[in-house]
Amino acid sequence: MATGFSLEMIELAWGKARIVEGFDADIFRKDACGAWIQKDMFSQQGSMYGWGIDLILPTSMGGTFVIENIRALNFRNLVSKGKDYPSYKAVYTSDGLENKETELYLTINQKVRNKLKKLFSNA
Repeated sequence: MATGFSLEMIELAWGKARIVEGFDADIFRKDACGAWIQKDMFSQQGSMYGWGIDLILPTSMGGTFVIENIRALNFRNLVSKGKDYPSYKAVYTSDGLENKETELYLTINQKVRNKLKKLFSNA
């Protein structure tokens, strides 16, 4: 499926997802909200483990596709986050080995926000 993202960009986003001890990091990881994602499910919106590339600081606020501003998010969390920054709502997290519906209100951590402030005036 054509996504508009280069393989390099996909790999960079995947590389920033959380590695889980005991699981093959080339197959499974967790997103910033704690939801499982599966590498070969990139752009698979209907999959429980489908994921996409999130711009932490959205383009509507001046963000661009640079490594500091991207991350992998499960599609359900990607949609619920939308253009929100620095706080956003997540709707999917893991419960053991499965993902489940939830409602979490999260904020991008200060270390990441400080890095983004150096790159983008609106961060």
